Amino acid sequence: MSGKTIGYRMISEIQKPAPELIERCRKFSAPELCDGTILYNAMDYHIKPMVTTQKICGPAVTLKLTLGDSLLVTKAISMAKPGDIIVIDGRGSGNNALWGDNRSLVSKKIGLAGVVMDGAFRDIESNEEIGFPIYARAITCGTSTKNSNGEINVPISCGGVVVHPGDIIVGDRNGVCVVPLEHAEEILANAQKTVDKLAALKEEIRTTDNIIPAGFAEQLSKLGY
Repeated sequence: MSGKTIGYRMISEIQKPAPELIERCRKFSAPELCDGTILYNAMDYHIKPMVTTQKICGPAVTLKLTLGDSLLVTKAISMAKPGDIIVIDGRGSGNNALWGDNRSLVSKKIGLAGVVMDGAFRDIESNEEIGFPIYARAITCGTSTKNSNGEINVPISCGGVVVHPGDIIVGDRNGVCVVPLEHAEEILANAQKTVDKLAALKEEIRTTDNIIPAGFAEQLSKLGY
């Protein structure tokens, strides 16, 4: 660990999920995993894939920035490992770009899985050519300053969800779900139960004349409908 003063913390060693656990999460969609979470762990609906619709799944390297400044993004990229996902607390601002094509080029070269930011990026055409997955709140032509402090691998808020370093991030065309590492096994079990339940529901729709599935009909009846 370096920079222990609040506002300057940079933590290099974090707990990360085993590759096998990441692959198990990858088998589920973001909605399925959100259905399995103990809390509602879907990021704000504005945060969607902006460059490629490629699904991403990997451990979070978290980054907390000073509003309007992106100096520490480069440092976070240098600290990340292949398969990691950079998750940026940009305070929800769409006024300045936290990311551009050069950062995508470097991140793809070193094998990162993607970036998720509660903020904006720019250079859309060049980023599309590079093809590095960018999940963001907005696109802007505005730049950011690069002269302020920030923190790497500390708990952050991104899209209204708390993200700890090493949490599993799963993003697809539906949005982004955060799987807290300490609850991953429980969430996976719950997600599988949901998948099985929905599969049975689809089979009921296909094979019966029920317009309202039995479970829904029972709940409607309890409410007097």
